[in-house]
Amino acid sequence: MKITPRLILLLVSFLTFCCLLIDLPKIPVKFTYGNFRIDTEIGGYSINFFNGKFTRDLNIKQGLDIKGGVRVTLNADMSKVDAKDRGSSLESARSVVDRRINSLGVSEPSIMTVLAKDTFRIVVELPGITDPQKAVTELSQVAYLDFRELKEGVKTPQALEDFVATDLSGKDLKRSLVEFDPNTRKPVISLEFTIDGARKFEEITGRNVDKPLAIFLDNNILSSPQVKEKITGGKAIINGEFTIDEVNSLVRLLNAGSLPVPLTIISQENVPPSLGLASVQKSSVAGLIGLVLVMLFMFFLYGKLGILANVALVIYGIITLAIYKIVPVVLTLPGIAGFILSIGMAVDANILIFERIKEEVRTGKPLTLALEAGFGRAWDSIRDANVCTLITCFILFNPFGWSFLHTSGPIRGFALTLFLGIVVSLFTGIIVSRNLIRVFYRIKK
Repeated sequence: MKITPRLILLLVSFLTFCCLLIDLPKIPVKFTYGNFRIDTEIGGYSINFFNGKFTRDLNIKQGLDIKGGVRVTLNADMSKVDAKDRGSSLESARSVVDRRINSLGVSEPSIMTVLAKDTFRIVVELPGITDPQKAVTELSQVAYLDFRELKEGVKTPQALEDFVATDLSGKDLKRSLVEFDPNTRKPVISLEFTIDGARKFEEITGRNVDKPLAIFLDNNILSSPQVKEKITGGKAIINGEFTIDEVNSLVRLLNAGSLPVPLTIISQENVPPSLGLASVQKSSVAGLIGLVLVMLFMFFLYGKLGILANVALVIYGIITLAIYKIVPVVLTLPGIAGFILSIGMAVDANILIFERIKEEVRTGKPLTLALEAGFGRAWDSIRDANVCTLITCFILFNPFGWSFLHTSGPIRGFALTLFLGIVVSLFTGIIVSRNLIRVFYRIKK
């Protein structure tokens, strides 16, 4: 099949329709005519793939400054840590807390360390979480996993003291997964060890055949399975009377790693939105006014070309909002600023293209050649400008968590929305606008 501009526009229309379904908020539909009645809802859809293993509610996530959330202050117990290692231990604890927050699905958190004389604290701000108590509990849990075998002379364990620790612990864990027992269909935890951990596990199971091998988490026994034979391959299963929520929680904790020092909660408070509803509404109105003015400017300056650019701009907004819901992106005031800035850059790309087309037409080239030459020659400027901005987004987002760069949530939110906006604007400016002009734009002779 030959790929034509009309076919491309048809595919873009289908993509836009799908994104529009994602963007729709929940709208009640009620209609009655005689015996005919409709009472349903449209919009507000959710994603549910692989029997619930991947779900997304497709609601706009709002940040701490818009929706509010929870602020938790954790105190790090450094009594058993050497004075010279306390700073690095606090930073390690902050990294573990950060991984746990990410596994909870909380975006744009604020995590700060506070050092004052002999006080070592971590202050965490969590925007818009649905279960604050669960999040707080997971943040402070040490999550130290270790394997213990029976003491010599003990045949039937009666108490936890009958077990002795081995050198196999959570530090030897490569990853953990949620699985289901094929016989009972109950959720279990699958463990995969590192190469060194697999060697240790093989040695431990080899000397404990026909004996129980206990698995402990924070000195609490999770399970004590009987070893039937030496286990090779570096994999183990933790089973028990767990609910699916308990298994998911344990897997998150194990994958995030254990805390290097104990953390205790010294304060927990609900944080009201700092902007307030009125401020959010005013910001939305200001953004809408700016968008309308830009569209009017494009129409009066470029006529038909401006109308086609405005159509591409509407498609840009629909696709971008859908991406925000799918990712999901937590919208804060800096994030909204990144989105508005990307709108300006999307229009800027169209202006560069249109001016190049007009220059080519003034030289006497036919419209078809002028369109292709205009897009081709404008692409170099568009590419260079957007690549520079994408590099800036990478630095601001700091995906690798480099300590010499910013790691604050609002700055990362600005970088993320600006990055997504630029990527979508390149698509709409080069693909959508180009094919709209190819199909619909004509010069009157």
